[in-house]
Amino acid sequence: MPSSGKDKRHSNEVWIRPDTLVKLPIMKNKIPWGLYLSELIGTALLLFFGLSFVILDFGKGSFVVNAIPDAGLRRLITGFLFGSTGAAIAYSRVGKVSGAHINPVVTLAFHIKEKLSARETVGYIVAQFAGAVAGCVPLLLWGSAGKSVGFGSTTPGIGYTFWEAMLGEIVTTIGLIVGLFIFLGHKRLRKYTPLLFPFLYAVMVYLEAPLSGTSTNPARSFGPSVVAGIWTGWWIYIVGPLIGMAVGLSIHRFSWLRRFEVEVAKVYHFEHDLYGIFKPKQLR
Repeated sequence: MPSSGKDKRHSNEVWIRPDTLVKLPIMKNKIPWGLYLSELIGTALLLFFGLSFVILDFGKGSFVVNAIPDAGLRRLITGFLFGSTGAAIAYSRVGKVSGAHINPVVTLAFHIKEKLSARETVGYIVAQFAGAVAGCVPLLLWGSAGKSVGFGSTTPGIGYTFWEAMLGEIVTTIGLIVGLFIFLGHKRLRKYTPLLFPFLYAVMVYLEAPLSGTSTNPARSFGPSVVAGIWTGWWIYIVGPLIGMAVGLSIHRFSWLRRFEVEVAKVYHFEHDLYGIFKPKQLR
């Protein structure tokens, strides 16, 4: 355990866990631009590849639509591929630096759990929204196929009200936050956290996408809306995930799930902390 009064750690040492001291080239008290850049790139990759799968599976004239006429099966596949994209980013070098939040509500959840400072929280969220737009601009290359599905824009489904769509966003975001925090807080499951996303999103997109498009991520909805100019019910994809995050955190805190305590604000590569921002709060 770190000592209370005689702690003589050097500037290149950081506590990753209360009982683990690791030497790293810490860049302390500097704005971690590399961290924000990694989060921007990670979010851009999620939007570009994830929404390319949406266009490929549902865009007008796509061979996939003809090959797999069952829309439900295509939703299942699309959700799995979208989640797999997030998992790949978490495992990548980009995710190694930033922790691969790639979602503002995930970042806010870590902040509320006191695993990320206010400065880093703001920096991450700005990077995520910027990355979302950057990742969606190349989607214009899909042409008419992309345009036919609003380049992956999320809007309330036909026959559903705005309130029903928001409820769908709330429930799916609860699933994301609770699932993420269980995996991150469980010692045996922790190292498999990225593998949660393909299966979680396969199920959620299959069941919920007809209501709202299954965003769970304000940045994911913002990027294609900017590119496509589609803003129908835009507030749903901010309010819904925020409420879902708050409820998910409450479930985690006020139930038996609180035993699964998150240690650092990362999805994978937990020991990597180039900028010294992921150590326990009392050592910041």
